[in-house]
Amino acid sequence: MSSDAVLRSRVVSKAFTKETESEDELPEEQGEALPAGTKNYITPAGFRRLQEELQHLLRVERPQVVETVAWAAGNGDRSENGDYIYGKKRLREIDRRIRFLSKRLEISQIVDPAAQPNKHRVFFGATVTYANSRDEEKTVTIVGVDEADLDEGKVSWVAPIARALRGAEVGDTVELRTPAGVETIEVLAIRYEADGGAR
Repeated sequence: MSSDAVLRSRVVSKAFTKETESEDELPEEQGEALPAGTKNYITPAGFRRLQEELQHLLRVERPQVVETVAWAAGNGDRSENGDYIYGKKRLREIDRRIRFLSKRLEISQIVDPAAQPNKHRVFFGATVTYANSRDEEKTVTIVGVDEADLDEGKVSWVAPIARALRGAEVGDTVELRTPAGVETIEVLAIRYEADGGAR
């Protein structure tokens, strides 16, 4: 290792140990809470996405930010050094996200919707079309908490709509509890797509 590399390494080490805010004061990564004692049920596609994000953070983004911070730390006064200040902030954000993803992946249980034996009922991974009392049809896919995306019609398995639909069959009516009150909805169609309906 060259003397420049050793110096850079020492500067980076110092930079990471002298924090203006301690790690304990930083909020943990926000994600939808899992019910106590449950696994993090997730589709194969969702699991791959979390793994890919974690690997990208570890192998690409974090090393780039560490390099920028090391370079910025060598430029003198850190208190007014925008690259250094932003880099340190971004590094803390990346580290929080890495911890969050690592924990989520560790407790994950992959559930392939295509392997569901009871395809006539609504369970994890089902894509369900239902009608409300105003005859408005909606379609949702029940996925893991880290996969939910309302714009894509993906709802978490712990969401009220998923809980209301769980176990229902085509033709069943179920009660959905909403902030506005209880609404009756009818199940019109159920299907299970390979790999959780990956899009």
